[in-house]
Amino acid sequence: MQRYFIASDQFTETKVQLTGEDAHHAARVMRMKAGDKFIVSDGEARTAIAEVTEASSALVEADIIELLSTDSEPLWSVTIAQSLPKGDKMELVIQKGTEIGAYAFAPFQSERMIVQYDAKKEAKRLERWSKIAKEAAEQSHRNRVPDIEQVRSWRELMQSIERYDLALFCYEREGDAAHGKGIRTAVQEWKRRSERSMEQASSANLLLIVGPEGGFTEREAAEAESAGAVLVGLGKRILRTETAGIVGLTCLLYESGEMGGA
Repeated sequence: MQRYFIASDQFTETKVQLTGEDAHHAARVMRMKAGDKFIVSDGEARTAIAEVTEASSALVEADIIELLSTDSEPLWSVTIAQSLPKGDKMELVIQKGTEIGAYAFAPFQSERMIVQYDAKKEAKRLERWSKIAKEAAEQSHRNRVPDIEQVRSWRELMQSIERYDLALFCYEREGDAAHGKGIRTAVQEWKRRSERSMEQASSANLLLIVGPEGGFTEREAAEAESAGAVLVGLGKRILRTETAGIVGLTCLLYESGEMGGA
């Protein structure tokens, strides 16, 4: 069943409305008509099955016929901090990360970043990324659309680390079995330090920091560790920047019990 996210003011006790691109998609692409059903969510507390009463490319009106439980979100809120990659790689990170269960995305600038950051283009780019997150959340039946944060400087990223229960810094050197630490070990140590059980960790707020195509410098790794992040590896192989966040997020959700983990 098709799913749409709408603003709270389009959601009443008994009715919902689709407008703009959502209305066009429902009426013209999905060819919905009176009697057809879809799922709608305000991205916060309300998700429901609605039945179309009137449909046009400008406005779709529907009656709420059943309220649904909102239990499709992961226990842990994981923000992927991704150093800006070149091309459309960030779009892939956002799309797949949203499908898997990322809570938010925090793009940032780092030393070996290849792409040239242009603040003038930021608003348009954030709009594009937000649209991708919304579409991916609808496709994967999320109860909320992940936040896409403003691009941070390296300093701003370091200052934000203290706001998270656990920050993991993906560093390829840590993939060396001779001295490296993996995500499972880091999570287990964090649980012991904070004396958290699985139940107590249900509101955990985690940050996963991923570098650019050229990786992080030793200076950046040292600064991240000093700021409170834990350096971790993602295995013995070198992953592309657009792959690393997806792998790290999956590992964290497994460890949370989301996928049958510990």
